[in-house]
Amino acid sequence: MAPVARRYSILAGLTFSRELPMPFWLWLILGLALLLGEMLTPGGFFILFFGVGALVTGLVGLVGIELPVWGQWLLFTAVSVATLLLLRRRFVRGFAPPPDTPKVDPLVGEEAVALEAIVPGRLGKVELRGTPWNARLTAARPLASGDRVRVERVEGLTVYVAPLD
Repeated sequence: MAPVARRYSILAGLTFSRELPMPFWLWLILGLALLLGEMLTPGGFFILFFGVGALVTGLVGLVGIELPVWGQWLLFTAVSVATLLLLRRRFVRGFAPPPDTPKVDPLVGEEAVALEAIVPGRLGKVELRGTPWNARLTAARPLASGDRVRVERVEGLTVYVAPLD
């Protein structure tokens, strides 16, 4: 069934057309889709608030309050922008890691095992936590395969190690 358009007069001959309201279930589906979109995208917490605005607009229709289409869009926009401005900063702070949390797992001080002989100045391999890593020796004497070492620093995917003497 096509929407019925009605014409209303506003101020000396200016008119606008009002269609029957959008069904509430379209707003609810849009709200759920926007919430799903927020979960599937790397977060900045933006889409979430537009999903909330669509859900509120759908719930208003569900409880029986009929708004014209422009009123629904106005409600959607007002709720979305208001929740975005009032709540986004709290959400970002609430889900951010504490400032003292390191960005990577600290490997400095961990023990590893040389997988091959490593001479100073050359790249070798060590096993650290069950994974082979590129390693450079910081000591002056070479290492034999199977020697235990300690990680002194990490640069990219290379660990700098010293023997455990």
